[in-house]
Amino acid sequence: MLSFDDDIPLHPVFRPAMPASAATQLRRAPVPEPQPDLQPESQQEWRRIRAEDKRVINGATDVNQLVPFKYKWAWEKYLASCANHWMPQEINMQRDIELWKSPHGLTADERRIVTRNLGFFVTADSLAANNIVLGTYRQITAPECRQYLLRQAFEEAIHTHAYQYIVESLGLDEAEIFNAYHEIESIRAKDEFLIPFIDTLTDPSFRTGTPENDQRLLKSLIVFACLMEGLFFYVGFVQILALGRQNKMTGAAEQYQYILRDESMHCNFGIDLINQIKLENPQIWTSEFRAELAALFRRAVELEYQYAEDTMPRGVLGLNANMFKEYLRFIANRRAQQIGLDVLYPGAENPFPWMSEMLDLKKERNFFETRVIEYQTGGALSWE
Repeated sequence: MLSFDDDIPLHPVFRPAMPASAATQLRRAPVPEPQPDLQPESQQEWRRIRAEDKRVINGATDVNQLVPFKYKWAWEKYLASCANHWMPQEINMQRDIELWKSPHGLTADERRIVTRNLGFFVTADSLAANNIVLGTYRQITAPECRQYLLRQAFEEAIHTHAYQYIVESLGLDEAEIFNAYHEIESIRAKDEFLIPFIDTLTDPSFRTGTPENDQRLLKSLIVFACLMEGLFFYVGFVQILALGRQNKMTGAAEQYQYILRDESMHCNFGIDLINQIKLENPQIWTSEFRAELAALFRRAVELEYQYAEDTMPRGVLGLNANMFKEYLRFIANRRAQQIGLDVLYPGAENPFPWMSEMLDLKKERNFFETRVIEYQTGGALSWE
């Protein structure tokens, strides 16, 4: 936890004028003669923030002044996220509880999928929240982007709440689920891949402003947007939503649907943020840096495939681990192209066409043989 003694880099903020009594105690610098053609009105206007002066990182404008907007895409994503607010306890878990307690409700392989999923996600969203609050937020100098990050951090808390709500509802062993990232190798390997990038940004002495550190920041953003939220979550989403398609664990599957919608928005925002940083700092997007990123993408695909093998040692729900090898390559290609990297796995295709509508999060899509008409501002789904 950060304390008030931590050396946190501060962005430019408004400083009120010092009282005259205090100012007289300081040595005054020579005051330049006023320019005869400079009017007070123009001086006042010159001090105000202009949208074109804002920058996502290394900005010199006041981070407390939200407007004038420069990054309207960030503000629009913030508004969209607020409109899609939801809470876990709004979803009825009674059918899930009855199914879980029934000796004939789920197979051992299906139960393994559920417990492994919860074991990974309860920690993953906590890691994501810490990365935002203690790391990313401090380095971003665009208030519009900071506004979205605040909303995203709250949504990560909601997701952790959702997994806890499922664990509590089903009466699972909380110690087992919440310690899975220590005890389950396939989960621990993914978290150990992510933690060094968290440590980079949460280090109080870390500051952007040099090409090397700007690359380190950008690399961390890419790992979290494209590889964590954009790749590591997807095996779990497919598995739980596959259960829902078979009318099993429908309450958990509905919560995962909400979470998938939120995480897709997080991923899209992160990609926009990455591309904006690239646009404003083209000198850091070197061929060597791109090669390093490609290696990280390939490693992430390997880790997620190992997780698929661990969670599905046998075929279940019409799925098997080998199907995910192609799927993960397809997703990795998509993420790489979204940030301007070359295709990593030529010819990779999506073996789960039934997931397309859910992953793309259209407002109308088939789900549990019903159709989502519209997301409501109160957080409830309207069903036909």
